[in-house]
Amino acid sequence: SQWLRLQDVEKVRPDHHFYSYWDTTLSQALVRETELFVDSLIREDRPVTDLLTADHTFVNERLAKHYGIPNILGEEYRRVTIADPNRRGVLGQGSVLLLTSIADRTSPVLRGKWVMEVLLASPPPPPPPNVPSLDDSVKASGGGKMLSTRERMEEHRKNPACTSCHKVIDPLGLALENFDVTGAWRIKDNEVPVDVVGDLYDGTKMDGPAGLRDALLKHSDVFLTGFTESLMTYALGRRIEYTD
Repeated sequence: SQWLRLQDVEKVRPDHHFYSYWDTTLSQALVRETELFVDSLIREDRPVTDLLTADHTFVNERLAKHYGIPNILGEEYRRVTIADPNRRGVLGQGSVLLLTSIADRTSPVLRGKWVMEVLLASPPPPPPPNVPSLDDSVKASGGGKMLSTRERMEEHRKNPACTSCHKVIDPLGLALENFDVTGAWRIKDNEVPVDVVGDLYDGTKMDGPAGLRDALLKHSDVFLTGFTESLMTYALGRRIEYTD
């Protein structure tokens, strides 16, 4: 929970204007899903990379409805196979997608930052001072057209002080834009078709959640080293030093 930042799920309360069906039971169920998922990998002695690739998860009726999985009734969690390659592993789980969002919109920056910090153990530098934040309101362009999150971010990135970091962070988060704040699948954002294509910092083309996962697996040595370091930090109760 500490490694994946699951405690942050409780900090995000999706805006009821956008998510009329939201309730605390769902946020608790999303966290429980991830806990049971990781627990299953440990008990079965699966490779650490299964955190990204596993084709199963755990749902009860509440979660199954949220994800659109049929024929699951009752409060008990059960293991289900995931057919959709975009939904596999922690990148397709609502807990991670919710904790990296804001109340009324997704945040590709928070999602990209989470991928860099948690999965690649490479936190981005803090933003420079006096940089205006991404406008949280839904702005319209000159023609009155609604702007998607990606389009608003592109406006924000025109500031030269922001470009160098954002060109690394943003594509990681934008690859997950098919998932809304709560982790439900969507094809439009503010009536604009979602665009999930981008480049990893090494030039690897990414297309959606499955493309992001494949790109991360190309760097599985970084993922495994970062995971091991986090595990050692937890076991020792202190930061890992070069002498370790």
